[in-house]
Amino acid sequence: MTSPKALAWTLLDRTAAIPAQVGEWVSLDAGGMPIYRIEALEDGQAWLRDDTHAQPQRLPLSGFRWKATADLG
Repeated sequence: MTSPKALAWTLLDRTAAIPAQVGEWVSLDAGGMPIYRIEALEDGQAWLRDDTHAQPQRLPLSGFRWKATADLG
C-alpha cells in the first residue's frame, strides 16, 4: 500500500456520474487512515482493499469524502 504522505487529495465530486474510478485511492479523511484502493464499482458500491483486510470489502462510495489525485512520491 502506498504511504498517505505521498498522495495529494481532492474532494470527491458527488455530482459527477462517476465520482471515482477503479484503481483510485479513497479515504474518509484527506491523508487519514484507512486508505482504500478501489478494485471494482457496482451500483454505487465500491469493492475496496486496504492493508488490514485480506479480502476486498464492499462499501458505499458515498461514505467517502476524499480521493487521491496524484502520487507525490
